[in-house]
Amino acid sequence: MLTRKGKYGLKAMILLAREHGTGPILIGDLAEKEAIPKKFLENILLALKHRGLVHSRKGPHGGYQLARVAEKISVGEIVRALDGPLALVSCVSQTAYAPCEECVTEKDCAVRRVFQQVRDETARILDGTTLADAARDAERIAPHSRSGAELQ
Repeated sequence: MLTRKGKYGLKAMILLAREHGTGPILIGDLAEKEAIPKKFLENILLALKHRGLVHSRKGPHGGYQLARVAEKISVGEIVRALDGPLALVSCVSQTAYAPCEECVTEKDCAVRRVFQQVRDETARILDGTTLADAARDAERIAPHSRSGAELQ
């Protein structure tokens, strides 16, 4: 399940993608626009910054912006940065593999095979969806909710 941290992080990143090219966005504006508690958003953006997904700039024209173009950031990368591995069981994780204690052999485990398919499809969808794709979808859903228009 996607955590609140992951969901808020995706919302913030989508807004940053939609506002790309307008300069950095203040954390307070991001928090207000997306109804995210500011302190919580600070921690989320710090985690995203450490993963190289956003940059921050201090000062009067400071704020946050994407570290790369939205077409080069996948939704899967954001989810992993904030919520960890996509796999629901550790024995199918590509980034945090650990064998299950209760399995006699992995190759004969029917549960593992099912969850391998779930992980593979989840990764295919999330890694195949760019932040630009998500921002375009958001624009189609709510074309007039751009923060730049509302904050001016």
